[in-house]
Amino acid sequence: AASQPDALTLITVWFNNTRLIEIHNFKLNKIFVVQVSKKDVEGFKKLFHRFLQVKGPSVEWIKIQRPPEDSIQPYDKIAARGLPDNVADCLNKLVVVKLNGGLGTSMGCKGPKSLISVRNENTFLDLTVQQIEHLNKTYNTDVPLVLMNSFNTDEDTKKILQKYTHHRVKIHTFNQSRYPRINKDSLLPVATSLHMTGQNAEAWYPPGHGDIYASFYNSHLLDKLIEQGKEYIFVSNIDNLGATVDLHILHHLVSQPNGKRCEFIMEVTDKTRADVKGGTLIQYEGKLRLLEIAQVPKAHVDEFKSVSKFKIFNTNNLWISLAAIKRLQEQNAMDMEIIVNPKTLDGGQNVIQLETAVGAAIKSFDNALGINVPRSRFLPVKTTSDLLLVMSNLYSLDAGCLTMSPKREFPTTPHVKLGSSFTKVQEYLTRFESIPDILELDHLTVSGDVTFGKNVSLKGTVIIIANHGDRIDIPAGSMLENKIVSGNLRILDH
Repeated sequence: AASQPDALTLITVWFNNTRLIEIHNFKLNKIFVVQVSKKDVEGFKKLFHRFLQVKGPSVEWIKIQRPPEDSIQPYDKIAARGLPDNVADCLNKLVVVKLNGGLGTSMGCKGPKSLISVRNENTFLDLTVQQIEHLNKTYNTDVPLVLMNSFNTDEDTKKILQKYTHHRVKIHTFNQSRYPRINKDSLLPVATSLHMTGQNAEAWYPPGHGDIYASFYNSHLLDKLIEQGKEYIFVSNIDNLGATVDLHILHHLVSQPNGKRCEFIMEVTDKTRADVKGGTLIQYEGKLRLLEIAQVPKAHVDEFKSVSKFKIFNTNNLWISLAAIKRLQEQNAMDMEIIVNPKTLDGGQNVIQLETAVGAAIKSFDNALGINVPRSRFLPVKTTSDLLLVMSNLYSLDAGCLTMSPKREFPTTPHVKLGSSFTKVQEYLTRFESIPDILELDHLTVSGDVTFGKNVSLKGTVIIIANHGDRIDIPAGSMLENKIVSGNLRILDH
């Protein structure tokens, strides 16, 4: 195994040797590929160097303080100021950026997650385009959409973008970096070449969404947008269907006096028991800072998860100044904690990948602010249980935006837990003849081989458990209210 001081030298030698082999083997037609990755090489070496230098935890628990009152503003206070007459002027300073590096594998889908259908045959990407097009048409503006792709999603995304050519939205893309996974023991890359084919496919990874700053800057798209008069980006995960452009937050940003310009806004929302792992905002050494569960010493994890001490969590809806990103990149002053993510490859090899989170850079920006937004701005679709909610009559769809039905008596969403038979989207769809009415549902747990007929209505707390070897078919038109269903129930066509 390499000793740590030697590791950086060995990484450099590895990259240089690999590049020479590539150029020798593939001659001119492949040199371009190698040159393109030069920025990735430099970026990775910088990250790796920092990884070697960091000793011990990145936060001292005793130094953590609650953020000052005025550093996290309630959304109502921001919205109470109303909107200016020149909404279009505000919008023309905005760029919408969606993080589009993830695959749909956790939901049993191939290709980019953004291409999964979530409502009325519309994909995450369709809904995003519809939202921005609606803004551009309503206010006669030019808000562009920028997608940060990864090498996993770039090709498939670009193919699908052709279908939006006649929509009133300019769409740009740039690519996240491509970094090598490193052997946990030797700290050397496990890749044998700079290519992604064969066994090498597993040797590379996109280094988390904190990579947005460097990749955006290196793509030259940042400069191009600043030249066009754009001032702020609104960044969010493409699978968060609540992350729509909010005109009140935008107005708050652009209306600050010059000396007090807020360079970074993080939307936070109140924590529930389902969000105990979400990152939270703290005051640390005089700066607002994001604290992630990975940074918390083991002895304090329960304290971190407690809803009483840390009341809010980061939705990853962020509003950031383009000029500030440019300044911090050029000064090499973007400071983000490194997340060390251990993985086991298919062959059983233990590797680590070094990542950063986009919100962690908050401490590098001037006059950063948290805004405590309604829960409706955080509607992520990570599982088919989430998908059931957004496909149901709980929400209505208008111009790409999902709005909770006024017929729902409580503003909270039901707690839904679908078992392993529902994990994959295709399987999940075959188990529902139609999506049940869940307007009055509080809690649903489904486990085992269960199917739902048409026009089923679920209310209160419903638990349906088919034991191994059993099957339960919920009949069409059933209404289950505060019921536990177990055993075996088969309905066969006569």
